[in-house]
Amino acid sequence: MYLKKVDGPRSVTLADGSVMSRADLPPPETRRWVASRKAAVVRGVVYGLITQSEALERYGISDGEFMEWLRAVTEHGEAALKATALQKYRQL
Repeated sequence: MYLKKVDGPRSVTLADGSVMSRADLPPPETRRWVASRKAAVVRGVVYGLITQSEALERYGISDGEFMEWLRAVTEHGEAALKATALQKYRQL
């Protein structure tokens, strides 16, 4: 079996005991960002699976957009990433 050379860990253990690998991240060509995909990217960065700069480059998202995802998850949980709940969790 051949394992592709990657920088950083191949998998990390999350706080709930589950294991997240690079295969659990959305594909680089993702254009439709549902809450679960956003959460996977945030978890990957927070737990050190990929770096923030790698995530920004891989998915073509801005630093501000990623920081909004991170803030939403930190303050309100994954539900805040849903587009339908945007106004509920938005702080003016």
